[in-house]
Amino acid sequence: MKRVAQVIGLPAENRAEYERYHSAVWPSVIDRLKKSHIHNFSIFRQGELLFCYFEYTGSDYEADMAAMDADSEIQRWYTLQMPLQQPLEDRAEGEWWMRIKEVFHSD
Repeated sequence: MKRVAQVIGLPAENRAEYERYHSAVWPSVIDRLKKSHIHNFSIFRQGELLFCYFEYTGSDYEADMAAMDADSEIQRWYTLQMPLQQPLEDRAEGEWWMRIKEVFHSD
């Protein structure tokens, strides 16, 4: 299993709309997450920062992420969510949500 943690900005003026969308995530988005072997998916907010955590249980992470990104419903969801978010300036090239390095884990 692969654990993934990410962060992104959420300007205060977008908070209510973002949280409204996430209080009723589309079933097609949830279904695509499952098809892409993403489990235990959570998004937390602290002020103007969103923290995302999920567990990947598949065998080809890159292929599953590409399949998710190619999904028309996911693209439609991204079209609504991305304008609300503010990527962090120190993220790696090509990242929207900035990946966070895991430094400790205990089961």
